[in-house]
Amino acid sequence: MRYNITGEPMPVVICDVEANESMITEKGSMVWMSPNMEMQTSAGGLGKAFGRMFSGESMFQNVYTARGGPGMIAFASSFPGSIRAVDIDPQHPIVVQKSGFLASESGVDLSIFFQKKAAAGFFGGEGFILQKLSGHGTAFLEIDGSAVEYTLQPGQQIVVDTGNLAMLDATCTVDVKSVKGIKNVLFGGEGLFNTVVTGPGRVVLQTMPISNFAMSIASIMPSN
Repeated sequence: MRYNITGEPMPVVICDVEANESMITEKGSMVWMSPNMEMQTSAGGLGKAFGRMFSGESMFQNVYTARGGPGMIAFASSFPGSIRAVDIDPQHPIVVQKSGFLASESGVDLSIFFQKKAAAGFFGGEGFILQKLSGHGTAFLEIDGSAVEYTLQPGQQIVVDTGNLAMLDATCTVDVKSVKGIKNVLFGGEGLFNTVVTGPGRVVLQTMPISNFAMSIASIMPSN
């Protein structure tokens, strides 16, 4: 599979696939394709289907396969930002925000990822369940706004505002840290908690979470 990502701030990834090669998406994000791309919708097993539902995705997967020769298929982002390609292998699974998965090669498996610490799940900004991508192949992720990547050493930490965490290696851990000081909490505009990511591993942050964008728009809308 070869791909080209273009068109920011409303990006699309255009994938050129070989005969009988398949691509998977769970959002109905296909925007155009060659006529020989055959679509099949599958739940992929009841357990996996419910796992995807709880992680913020559809219960069903759309599998597109090139029949009779090479094919082409394109997947578009649903929000202004960027699309990031990530290579996954059995030794390097990743964890992504809910609804961050756009599409992937058929060898990539999407499952639920439970936060080990309940506090991180309830107050960390991305809910108790995230998405885990494992297996083997290239996956494409939706990033709200622009992506900024850091590589954390063992024990090294970064403090992230709620919702700005887009992706991290499964080797990282996630916790929460309360904002200190009553005045900071009441008037600082940063909420009660921040997310703390501890290495080792990569962390990808996003500059404009869709939730923040929605609140910014709501604040200037007429009340009536």
